[in-house]
Amino acid sequence: MLGCVSETPIASPAPPAPSTTRTTAVPPRPAPAPLLTPLGLLTVLLGAALPLIDFFIVNVALPTIDRDLDAGPAMLEMVVAGYGVAYATLLVLGGRLGDMAGRRRLFLWGLAAFGLTSLACGLAPDAWTLVAARVAQGAAAALLLPQVLATIQAATTGKRRAKAVSLYGGTAGVSSAVGQVLGGLLVSVNLAGSGWRAVFLVNVPIAAVAWLLAARTVPESRSPHPSRVDGLGTALLATALITLLLPLTEGRAAGWPLWSWLLLAVFPFAAVAFVAVERRAERTGRTPLVPPSLFRLPSVRSGLTMIVPFSLGFGGFMFVVAVALQSGLHYGPLAAGISLAPLCVAFFAASLAGPRLVQRFGRKVVVTGSLVQGAGLLLLALTVHADWPGIPVAALAPSMTVLGAGQGLVLPVLMRIVLSELPATQAGVGGGVMVTTQQSGLALGVATLGTLFLSLLPTTGIRDAFLAAVLTQLAIVAGTTLLGLRLPRTLR
Repeated sequence: MLGCVSETPIASPAPPAPSTTRTTAVPPRPAPAPLLTPLGLLTVLLGAALPLIDFFIVNVALPTIDRDLDAGPAMLEMVVAGYGVAYATLLVLGGRLGDMAGRRRLFLWGLAAFGLTSLACGLAPDAWTLVAARVAQGAAAALLLPQVLATIQAATTGKRRAKAVSLYGGTAGVSSAVGQVLGGLLVSVNLAGSGWRAVFLVNVPIAAVAWLLAARTVPESRSPHPSRVDGLGTALLATALITLLLPLTEGRAAGWPLWSWLLLAVFPFAAVAFVAVERRAERTGRTPLVPPSLFRLPSVRSGLTMIVPFSLGFGGFMFVVAVALQSGLHYGPLAAGISLAPLCVAFFAASLAGPRLVQRFGRKVVVTGSLVQGAGLLLLALTVHADWPGIPVAALAPSMTVLGAGQGLVLPVLMRIVLSELPATQAGVGGGVMVTTQQSGLALGVATLGTLFLSLLPTTGIRDAFLAAVLTQLAIVAGTTLLGLRLPRTLR
């Protein structure tokens, strides 16, 4: 409240003597930060789960899409890659727009767009229409997801924020596995003859419910000093990500044509130009799309350094296991999905325990989680080596449980580290950078581990190709464990 406190002179015919008491202006109280209620947190986490689930839900539906639309391998790759590339490319821009126009407003627009584009995917009459709808769906996801972390940063504090970020991290990890479980269930049930279309149509009512809840429970927030969009930086970032991700995800299926090599050759020039433009913008007082000063924060730098290899291994594993279970063990879509259920449960349970463990053990939680994840991968490799091809679903449960527990101790804590020192004014762009890093890592994992697996299939068979992919991820986990030793001993 703004006001003044001073002595009031008593009225008299003569002019009052000058008061010796100095007038003291009470400074205005800052407006209270918007509060995110438990229902509001549940709502934004529901909104976050939609695009994360959709990144993987299509994996188990690809064989059915191929048969129904006569798509072919290259077109199926585009169904996956079109979503992932548009999603990763526009995430930082989505965060910046939320800082400017209001995160709640962009969250609502993103939910509406995601629901409509999901409907377009579900009704697609041919493969090219499905690809176009998936690209639009990825763009809608990029508008929606950055607002979740930015809202959590702006509308929570202290222990509530730590718990909310851990829940977000748990949602991010579990959604990836839930996507394949849910996709297998929906394809198998074949509700009203919808088949693969149900994996997209299910988003429509969920997005509608989330929209209604968000309109009532999610507080509005924005940067107090909004700035214009960095057009040149946006174009260069998009160019860098597209020239890297598109050829890596599409090149193998297309037979590595000339355009894929040309795009890869452009990537380093686009990346260097982006860094130079962003540095110059910040140095001259303008607001870059990705402020280089963000990376001078130790928490951001150390956290992102670990998120890249973690996401690469996780994304590649989820793609490879979906193919191996259906093509190698001949599981149906439902059985393939159910085999990942122990991973989902263990991941979420570990992510809930993370905040308390971090307070007591600090960075040891991340290092321990990496070691547990490695143990799960090793146990899975031993199971596959010993019992292939007669592995029942139940026999995979122990390794999946250990694997999920390890991953649940790593990812939520890394996200918490990245966000721990971000100022509220950069909550949107910081969250966008982190999720872009994560999604780019997932896409690179599908491209690298997926390409390794598919390239080995003709000569080694599915079992040995799968083992090669699992052991490669085990090597990545070993590197992540070593990086964990460089984190601060105590985490905020």
